[in-house]
Amino acid sequence: MNIPATINTTSVLLYALLSTVYKSAQVLHTLPASGPPASNATDSNFLPDVDVIVPCFNEEPDALRACLASIATQQYAGALKVHVVDDGSANRDALTVVYRDYEHDPRFNFVLLPHNVGKRKAQIAAIRSSSAELILNVDSDTALAPDVVKQLVLTMSDAAVGAAMGQLTASNRSDTWLTQLIDMEYWLACNEERAAQARFGAVMCCCGPCAIYRRSALLLLLDQYETQMFRGKRSDFGEDRHLTILMLAAGYRTEYVPGAIAATVVPDRLRPYLRQQLRWARSTYRDTLLALRLLPRLDRYLTLDVIAQNIGSLLLAVSMLAGFLQVALTATAPWQACFVIASMTIVRCSVAAIRARELRFLGFSAHTLINLLFLLPVKAYALCTLGNSDWLSRGSAADDRGEHMGSPHHDTKTGATASAATVTQCDRQSRQ
Repeated sequence: MNIPATINTTSVLLYALLSTVYKSAQVLHTLPASGPPASNATDSNFLPDVDVIVPCFNEEPDALRACLASIATQQYAGALKVHVVDDGSANRDALTVVYRDYEHDPRFNFVLLPHNVGKRKAQIAAIRSSSAELILNVDSDTALAPDVVKQLVLTMSDAAVGAAMGQLTASNRSDTWLTQLIDMEYWLACNEERAAQARFGAVMCCCGPCAIYRRSALLLLLDQYETQMFRGKRSDFGEDRHLTILMLAAGYRTEYVPGAIAATVVPDRLRPYLRQQLRWARSTYRDTLLALRLLPRLDRYLTLDVIAQNIGSLLLAVSMLAGFLQVALTATAPWQACFVIASMTIVRCSVAAIRARELRFLGFSAHTLINLLFLLPVKAYALCTLGNSDWLSRGSAADDRGEHMGSPHHDTKTGATASAATVTQCDRQSRQ
């Protein structure tokens, strides 16, 4: 009896069954696409104040300039205040040139932290010093479409909604083959996974590049958010997913707004991409443990979603490992498993091409090889090392382009923490 071949075949067939059920349910629940409830779409009188928070660390000046320009030109009739938090950037001299472009705009407030304290602490410091009813978090490498604030605010007119996210695209999509794949990956994550979850008001992760929060709900959760612990250690990454889970645990709805389009810089090289995926995998596994408590009061689809995303990867990893053993021990190839995976890839990419009405999604089949050869080992490593932060270091924005969404970049030398006392506002007069 060929035990590796049996394990390989069984695992891949179970994976195929689970994935087929999950993806079929997912596509079913994305039709029609999720979005703001019809009742909200006509609520033009809801024009609350909005505070936009832009954490910035070692950002490329051109990326930050595009980000701030997109915020400054938002088509929103309500009051808008922008808080740019420079988290101890090493290239602050270069970024100051960008800050000067907005020094006479009363909507902009620049906060300069003397030391790097991490995105979460910088973000919290700005939240506590702000006052608007709604708080929009925007990553410093993300450019918003002109109507993003208006679209997100319409969704937040429902008092039951605690958070909402927009649709993400890759602003540097045409740079490399990898950025093209990531752009398609973002489309699928938003318009399949998030859109299906939004049918039940339970988007499991309102992504950091463009997410809006209700201030009253956020203040109730801020202490839990700031002091997140895992195995006795402070957890400083995966802030967007953790905050979303806290919103759901508090009884709020979380939504996805496909019309609110935000273009963000994504990794254009494999190494930064894998580091990003490692960080995301760790935060996903950590917060899945917290999310399990929510499932009994959410729709059954969300249970299927959590099971498929976690057990599916495990089954696929077992199949891959057994396949390698089969080749090594019996000198035979696992052709049946290869056929099943190839067939599923073709079907999924074809469905995506039809739904997106873009033939380029047929090329997303190349992502299957990346998933099998790189992402599965990264996820396995993440699961085995949930308690540490290996591979998460980051240098300049040029070195790790697009990798910093939710990165911890914590100053371990000073152990600094952001608070109202450590925040120093940028002296506009000294920059003239």
